[in-house]
Amino acid sequence: MSFRLNPTFRDRLAAAPRPLAGCWICSGSPLVAEIMAGSGLDWVLIDMEHGPNTLETVVTQLQAVAGTPATPVVRVPIGDVVTIKQVLDLGAQNLLVPMVSSAAEARAVVEAVRYPPRGRRGVGSALARSARWNRVDDYLTNADDYVSVFVQIETADAVDAAAEIAAVDGIDGVFVGPSDLAASLGLLGQQTHPDVTAAVLRAFAAVKDAGKPVGVNAFDPAVAQSYLDAGADFVLVGADVALLARGSEALAARWIPTADDTQRAGY
Repeated sequence: MSFRLNPTFRDRLAAAPRPLAGCWICSGSPLVAEIMAGSGLDWVLIDMEHGPNTLETVVTQLQAVAGTPATPVVRVPIGDVVTIKQVLDLGAQNLLVPMVSSAAEARAVVEAVRYPPRGRRGVGSALARSARWNRVDDYLTNADDYVSVFVQIETADAVDAAAEIAAVDGIDGVFVGPSDLAASLGLLGQQTHPDVTAAVLRAFAAVKDAGKPVGVNAFDPAVAQSYLDAGADFVLVGADVALLARGSEALAARWIPTADDTQRAGY
């Protein structure tokens, strides 16, 4: 029996007639992942860095998203060779690795994704969902075609090295994170500060010059549009947990009178 894997996020970006819009999945819930992925969004990011996700919850979310048109990307918590191996073996075809600040770190990420002799990925395709338990013909030979690798620029040093990071063979694109970048610049919580925006745009230009797609995180619609106008190829414009938080707050504001001095009990 032969199994055919989906196109990668790299492939979708190359074929897209417009920038791709996506949303974070931070809840750890496969049900929420399925709802978000079935919304019409182009892609979803399953977050292991700041979300309560484990290997077990990631695989259930990948299974839930598999029946939708959205492309799932998994952000690993760290660019560690063991973590990357495990997430790839779960069947993740698209990885985002955070906090990459140099070309050397980018090359180490690529080595963790590739099988020997080009890399250091452990061989276990017969045991893993990645090759659908050896149902994907020639998976070991063609594994690089089935996996796309994106790295995240989140520090001032990374912005300075953006061109070299993007130029690393095997890096398929770069995602800029304004939140940690702001912190790196001494502007914690000020993602739209002019110095942060200028750094984001410098990273954009460097990545574009290297011929790679560049993306960014921006929940504010006006900010997201400004980055799209500046050439972003993919954006994250919301998060499942943020949508739930703001939506429930709006319900509370609408239906609970502000003049009511009674306090709601906490749980």
